[in-house]
Amino acid sequence: MKKNAFAVILLLVSITSFAQKLPADKIVGVWQCEDYKIEVFKSGNTYSAKLLWSKDMFETDDKTPKRDSKNPDSKMKNRPVQGITHITGLVYEDGAYVDGKLYSIQDGNTYSLKGKLKTADELETRGYKGVPMLGKTFKWNRIK
Repeated sequence: MKKNAFAVILLLVSITSFAQKLPADKIVGVWQCEDYKIEVFKSGNTYSAKLLWSKDMFETDDKTPKRDSKNPDSKMKNRPVQGITHITGLVYEDGAYVDGKLYSIQDGNTYSLKGKLKTADELETRGYKGVPMLGKTFKWNRIK
């Protein structure tokens, strides 16, 4: 009896795990969270995203994009932040996106990034330096 119960539990867990894995390209599209809107695109075998909008992207006139003034590369400090590719190198592996890099326009730092599609229209990412536990999670919704 215990063997049968264990087999049923194992079967349910494997079915649930299988059902949650979405195809890698499902991440492609436009996503928005409270403070940002991005467009994820495929770049070779990895995924990247450009910044479409952020709550602090424009100067006080709400029209002129801010410059990338915090960028450690002096040649990049004058570029507008709107439209920059700020997520690069996400690799799809076992139902998750790993090994990505996130360039932050707020502080000019680059962070590690990982993510997972919770559903076809819900994405969760976590940016961090060193240890994921010490990072920040963003919950995104697909824009249709």
